[in-house]
Amino acid sequence: MSDFDDSGLASRLRVAVVRLNRRLRAQRADSSATLTQLSALSCLHKCGPLTPGELAAKENVQPPSMTRVISALEDAGYVSRRPHPTDGRQAIVELTSAGTGYIKAEVSARERWLERKLAELDDSERAVLSRAAEIIERVAGS
Repeated sequence: MSDFDDSGLASRLRVAVVRLNRRLRAQRADSSATLTQLSALSCLHKCGPLTPGELAAKENVQPPSMTRVISALEDAGYVSRRPHPTDGRQAIVELTSAGTGYIKAEVSARERWLERKLAELDDSERAVLSRAAEIIERVAGS
């Protein structure tokens, strides 16, 4: 345990991360997909093709809810389903090229906003945030 004891650090960090996340989520290139649908698309982009059950588990939602999300994304042309290669009762859900483009546009819009905000900071502030990002990644990964 370190000598540094800031009982408010956990609370301040949590609030800061939540606020930043809200601001980033508000930077939408195209709001035709809900945030829940966007999260499922992001998961497929990161993880690759998944069964609906696997996607539901990764997104921490019930399978019937994910079925509705997948149907809406399929109707929008962002995902497609194909038969599972070894289990005829299952399907594999994967991004279409339109889904990949949608995700890339969303990420780009958020990163452009954040880059503009970071440009308002001085070099020493950006250096502190760079180190903080490394530490937050380590904390989030454990």
